[in-house]
Order: sequence, then structure tokens, then C-alpha cells
Amino acid sequence: MRLRWFTAAYVLLLALCLGGLAAQSELNFGRAPWANLTRTVGELARPSFLDLWWGPERIEYRSDDGRLLRVDDARATEASFLLAVARGAWTTFQIATLGSLLAAVLALPLALLAARRLHAPLWAQRAARGLLGATRAVHTLVFGLLLVGIVGLGPMAGILAIALHSLGTYGKLFAESIESLDGEAIEAVRATGATPLQVFGRAVLPQVAPQFVSHHLYLWEFNFRDSTVLGLIGAGGLGLLISEAVSLFQWPRLATLLLVVIALVTVFDSVSHRLRERLL
Repeated sequence: MRLRWFTAAYVLLLALCLGGLAAQSELNFGRAPWANLTRTVGELARPSFLDLWWGPERIEYRSDDGRLLRVDDARATEASFLLAVARGAWTTFQIATLGSLLAAVLALPLALLAARRLHAPLWAQRAARGLLGATRAVHTLVFGLLLVGIVGLGPMAGILAIALHSLGTYGKLFAESIESLDGEAIEAVRATGATPLQVFGRAVLPQVAPQFVSHHLYLWEFNFRDSTVLGLIGAGGLGLLISEAVSLFQWPRLATLLLVVIALVTVFDSVSHRLRERLL
């Protein structure tokens, strides 16, 4: 019965969404979508990094009257671009790594307060859960826009944006891991007169450490994907290069950047998955 009600409510929600967009004439694909798609796919099909080997050695730029303005070596230009891609990838990795670590460190004490099994005061539980929920509700890009205005352009804004958004997710996962523990072991240590810190160190941490590390690896991987977008708002890294390529309609360079992002995320996902399998 509950499934039927859920299905009916979901179908009604879909109808409202489609009907609202249709009423505003927003359910269209613009002008000449197939021609635009064909042209874009054709330009993306030849990534710019191929010019490093097969690009023209000489590109001439002339004025309208035919006067030679500048001569570029396409292969040298592409080599310089690929170096910038490497630097951008390293910056993106730094943002994801430091932002994830900062979030995990800040989330741990909040998770200890939010976990009902540790019997923190009710007001502290509610405050911790409210803070974790609030940070989880705000998207990374929104935090990034705010922080760029506060700390300025650069990786630090990205690191803090990743940390603030991930804080809520880390705290929720950590708290749920603690709540799934064997309560008898915790009560046995608490019965000895141990302090809350000793209870955590002797009864909680040994049981949840593998899960904590697994959660950290998973969110680290997710934040690496997220950090590639933060460059669009000035946080640096691959996102900045993607923004430049899109704004200048450099689709071959965009194809190269997308291939780099896909390759890095695939490698990161594979390594993270194997590590999580060994820990659990």
C-alpha cells in the first residue's frame, strides 16, 4: 500500500514538473539542435593534445588586408598548454585532499555529539545535528562563491568550500557509524568510570576506525570530482582551464581537459575502491 501511494505521489510530482515547464514553453532544445550537436561532437572528436605530434608547425595570423601579424608553432603552444593542464590537475588534487582532510577533522567532534549512543546532552545533539544538516544543504559552489569574496581568488577558497560542504556529510556518516556499534562494549568501558575521551579511545575508535577511513576515501574521491568545477568560480585548477576553453569556444582543448578529468577520476576511483575493500 505504501509503495502504491509513493508511486502515485511520484507520478503526480513528475506531471507537475513537466506541466510547469510546458506552460512556460521551456521544453524545447533550442534552434537547430541536431546541427549544433553534430558540429560540437565533430570539434570535440579531435582533442587538442593530438597537435603535439600531428599539429601544424606553423600557424600564420593575418589582418584583413593580408598583412602577416604573428606566426605560432602549434606544437610548442600545445606543449605549453599541457604543462598548464598538469599544474591545474595538481592544484585540483591539492584542493580535494586538503579540503577533505579539514572537513573530516572538523566533523569528528560534531559526530561524537550527534551520535545518540554516546549520550551527549540533548541540546548538544540537536545543535550538532543542525549544524551538520545546514552545511550539507549548501552546495559546494555556493560556499565557493561566498569564500571567493572573503579570501579572494585561488585554491584556498576551494579548500574551504570543499571542507564546509563535506563537513555535514562526514559528520552524518561518522555519527551513523558510531550508532551502529556494539553498545555493550561502550557501556562496559563507561562502567569503569572512564571519561568520555577514554570511552571514545578504548571502545569507539577501535571499532569505527576502518569505517571512518572508508568514508574518508569515498568522500575524498567525490570531492576530487567536485573540485574540478570550483575553478569555474575562481578557485583555480582544472576548472579554471575548462572555463577558459568554454568561454573561448576552444572545443579541442575542452576535449583534452575532459579526457584528463575522466582519466584522473577513473584512477582515483579504482585506487579508492581497492583500499576500501581491504579495510572492510
